[in-house]
Amino acid sequence: MRLLMLGGTEFVGKAVAEAALARGWEVTVFHRGRHEAPRGVRTLLGDRTALDGLAALDEDPGEWDVVVDTWSAAPRAVRDSARLLRGRAGRYVYVSSCSVYEWAPPAGYTERAPVVEGASADAGHTDYARDKRGGELAAVDAFGADRSVLVRAGLILGPYENVGRLPWWLNRMARGGPVLAPGPRELPLQYIDARDLAEWILGSAEQELSGPYNLISPQGHATMAELLQACAEVAGGTAELRWTAPEVILEAGIEPWTQLPVWVPPGSDLHDALHSADVSPAVATGLRCRPVGETVADTWHWLREIGGSAPQRPDRTGKGLDPEVEARVLASAGGV
Repeated sequence: MRLLMLGGTEFVGKAVAEAALARGWEVTVFHRGRHEAPRGVRTLLGDRTALDGLAALDEDPGEWDVVVDTWSAAPRAVRDSARLLRGRAGRYVYVSSCSVYEWAPPAGYTERAPVVEGASADAGHTDYARDKRGGELAAVDAFGADRSVLVRAGLILGPYENVGRLPWWLNRMARGGPVLAPGPRELPLQYIDARDLAEWILGSAEQELSGPYNLISPQGHATMAELLQACAEVAGGTAELRWTAPEVILEAGIEPWTQLPVWVPPGSDLHDALHSADVSPAVATGLRCRPVGETVADTWHWLREIGGSAPQRPDRTGKGLDPEVEARVLASAGGV
């Protein structure tokens, strides 16, 4: 098959391009040239935010079985790309987000849950949820409901991560010593390895799927303990996990999800929204999720290859807990 990857040089886009190459697909990557494209792809250069930024794509005679688009800023960039390509590609797969659901979706929410209002395919940059929903509308408007796939991803981890979640935990474990481990240990997590996400995306094109799909692991694919223990083990084994009650963490003013990446307290709207989606349609259409230990080990291997410092998207907030805050909370509260 022939894939046009819009992006393709970072995180999810790179994982998709590499997975397609591994399947023997012909891969064209359209990107800005800021990062090296995977070896073996055909490259077109352009900036979707610039005037005439799609010129290289417009002038290229290529046709594709599927376009994959991970855009997460102004929806009109998706609109312009999708309109340009609707006569030259079979399907349009837009990597969206579970953030498009109206806050806060209840535990077990499906693809039929209400979505945010006020989004438009013609909009400039607004906020993440409406930008992603606007991108969905743009894809469906150009390709129709029968030739578009809306991949509503949740928490994405794995090699090439440029958001700062799993790399922060790995580097924290590598420093060793007592580590503030947010409890409870058995807290169920829901996430997707970018490579498993990529495989499902390619499979969706082969199966000619359409419509929205929640794309995360089944709930409880891993627990907080399994994730952090795997991080501690691969990063040297000198970290001592100090399990701490959620109430202690919240009373200390520590922000879930950002200062302690991945973690959100049980029983909260945040946990229901981020770790409790129904993913049965994705599983029924081929989603397979590798063990958490493999995701952690491969991410650590990649981090070491690049010197330990992960790239960071400029449009994402920093992640992680200040060492002084961590030490103060551990000293005052102890572990449980």
